[in-house]
Amino acid sequence: MMLEWTAYLIAGLVSGLLAGLFGIGGGLIIVPIMMLVFGWQGMSSDIAIHVAIATSLMTISVTSLSSMLAHHKFETTQWHLVKKLAPSLVLGSFAGAYIASSMSSDTLKVWFGVFALLVAIKMWLPPPKSVSSQFLAAPSIFSAGLVTGIVSAMVGIGGGSLVVPYLVMSGLSMQRAVGTAAACGLPIALSGAVAYMLIGTQLDGQWQSGFVHWQAFLGIIATSIWVAPIGAKLAKTLPSQMLSRLFSVFLLGLGMVFLFR
Repeated sequence: MMLEWTAYLIAGLVSGLLAGLFGIGGGLIIVPIMMLVFGWQGMSSDIAIHVAIATSLMTISVTSLSSMLAHHKFETTQWHLVKKLAPSLVLGSFAGAYIASSMSSDTLKVWFGVFALLVAIKMWLPPPKSVSSQFLAAPSIFSAGLVTGIVSAMVGIGGGSLVVPYLVMSGLSMQRAVGTAAACGLPIALSGAVAYMLIGTQLDGQWQSGFVHWQAFLGIIATSIWVAPIGAKLAKTLPSQMLSRLFSVFLLGLGMVFLFR
């Protein structure tokens, strides 16, 4: 038991430090780390990635609160847009959890790997530019929320990598887009985690509610929330472009491992 707690605490340290250093929510880091720990513990490879994704969403549902409150304090969150996006984000997140839970482990690994590669490639492209405020019209905003929720729940992220460019293309400044995306992470993560719990009831046990692993959740949260600020402080001492390139290389390697392992 002590070894298991130690493994999860270390996983939280690593994921929190890297998340703070690279300025991301941590889902793309938490999932592969948890898969390694679950594999070491002997969890079936048929469900390890599903449990990792579901548990990642549960951790994000907690950590996103601090990010949301911070952006609200700086008045960068556009709450009227959050209210418009939230229903489709929740619907999409439930749908994404259902789709992922019906996939085989190998298929879901390929999906995760492809997404990691796409995010890595996006980091080498120019930042998005404003296109049209019509993207915020009812049909478009519903579609954007639905797609974001589905994709996020299938890879265990808070959706910032999808919401931010969409809002920037809709005419928001980068600061307002990031602040609004931070608030969108909570409905995505919480609804996705709940969906994974309801869908995987056959896995209920001492430490599991469906696909959510509570011991892993507690261990990761206990350390990641403390070291993420340290990573953020380290990031201030390094060139942002260099950090972006380093993380893109990390994601390229991660994507290749998931695709070809």
